Amino acid sequence: MSEHFDVLVVGAGLSGVGAGYWLQKHCPQKSYAILEGRARMGGTWDLFRYPGIRSDSDMFTLGYSFKPWTDPKAIADGPSILRYINDTAREYGIDQRIRYGQRVASASFSSADARWTVQVDKGAERVVYTCDFLYMCSGYYRYESGYTPDFAGMGDFRGALVHPQAWPENLDYSGKRVIVIGSGATAMTLVPEMAKKAAHVTMVQRSPTYVVARPSRDAVADFLRAKLPAKLAYSLVRWKNVGFGMYFYNLCKRNPQKVKDYLLGLVRQQLPAGYDVGRDFTPRYNPWDQRLCLITDGDLFTAIKEGRASIATDTIDRFTENGLKLTGGQEIEADVVVVATGLFLQQFGGAQLTVDGRKVELSKTLNYKGMMFSDVPNLAATFGYTNASWTLKADLIGEYVCRILNTMDAKGKKIAVAHNDDPNLPVENFVDFSSGYFQRAVDTLPKQGAKKPWRLHQNYAKDMLALRFGAIEDGVLRFADPSPQSTRAPDTEKAAA
Repeated sequence: MSEHFDVLVVGAGLSGVGAGYWLQKHCPQKSYAILEGRARMGGTWDLFRYPGIRSDSDMFTLGYSFKPWTDPKAIADGPSILRYINDTAREYGIDQRIRYGQRVASASFSSADARWTVQVDKGAERVVYTCDFLYMCSGYYRYESGYTPDFAGMGDFRGALVHPQAWPENLDYSGKRVIVIGSGATAMTLVPEMAKKAAHVTMVQRSPTYVVARPSRDAVADFLRAKLPAKLAYSLVRWKNVGFGMYFYNLCKRNPQKVKDYLLGLVRQQLPAGYDVGRDFTPRYNPWDQRLCLITDGDLFTAIKEGRASIATDTIDRFTENGLKLTGGQEIEADVVVVATGLFLQQFGGAQLTVDGRKVELSKTLNYKGMMFSDVPNLAATFGYTNASWTLKADLIGEYVCRILNTMDAKGKKIAVAHNDDPNLPVENFVDFSSGYFQRAVDTLPKQGAKKPWRLHQNYAKDMLALRFGAIEDGVLRFADPSPQSTRAPDTEKAAA
């Protein structure tokens, strides 16, 4: 026997808890449950336990639109973010809807029944759910393990080899020599934090990343929160940060060289005179071709100035018994090597989807409004911004899913599916982003079209207009009754554009 829900949410992290809130607010008549593969809620903020884990976005935009962030720090540590997610879930009763230790293995949609059948692994047991709408909030990367390149000689190293995604609870690096391989947000967080206890930390990077030092507290937020009600102050600061983020991103695209010079000038001010900024802090790409790295209160620069940390920019020739040998000939000894080399992108938590017996190949679909997929009915997925806080987009998607569900009810229709009528529509990669973890998975990701609603905006204002205020019946999203026919070309009610 299977248990049925109107909506099944997959994932109890930041997105999944938010999805529960929006369903309760806008679709209170709908039954829903949240399936979480792990034993606790929180997603990323429960999984990652490495020293110094923190947000790389301000909490006024990473926080939910409906629940003010009240902690003094705008750039928050992981445990504080996890506590915020847990508090939100308890406050709205969302925690009572979560079913832990239940990992979705597959889901199949039947047009004849207008229903998803979801196969779930619950320990050694296989359980089955059915739902009318499947809402994927399972993140974008594989939780089981991170990405580690196949460096030569890794088996020769006699020290501790660690990936941040699987941090050992008992790792003691006090007074030890540490190497952190990588130049992304995780490495930038780990190096200054580990340098507080380690004898020395060396960050080994193949190429530099743009970095920006930012105070952990927002002075404007502190002022407004002292003068105004919490929700009003939160909303004003949120819009301030959204507006600045969009302005800065657009400036990077319009005049990359000007922004590059500005960012490198700020770095030079933070480091000792004569430091080789060109070698260690000047990327080969333009600003925002990859995410900028946030340096909280300039902690990385402080560690470098005090001699507790250093950077080696070179490729790795091989591991040795005592550390690393770089291509340029330098040998760095270490007791601990942290491989902060990234993630494996994974859609839907690795679950396999089928529609009327046909396997869903995401790379052959078009992404609709950044949340649905062409010819995949009654399914939405949360994917946040690459150039701004994840939750900004997650909130908008949560509201839009509810608008779709309510429109289906109003029309008395059981199926909602996005369908492309233009066989000549130019298509592009899902995102224009050069980070390694995207490039490794680009062939598995959906495509985007050259025009809306198939165009993926990296712009909160445009998405707000489209998702919060734009028409549901846009000539592309179609509503249908159950049919034995394939949903690839359904007999649908198509609204006028």
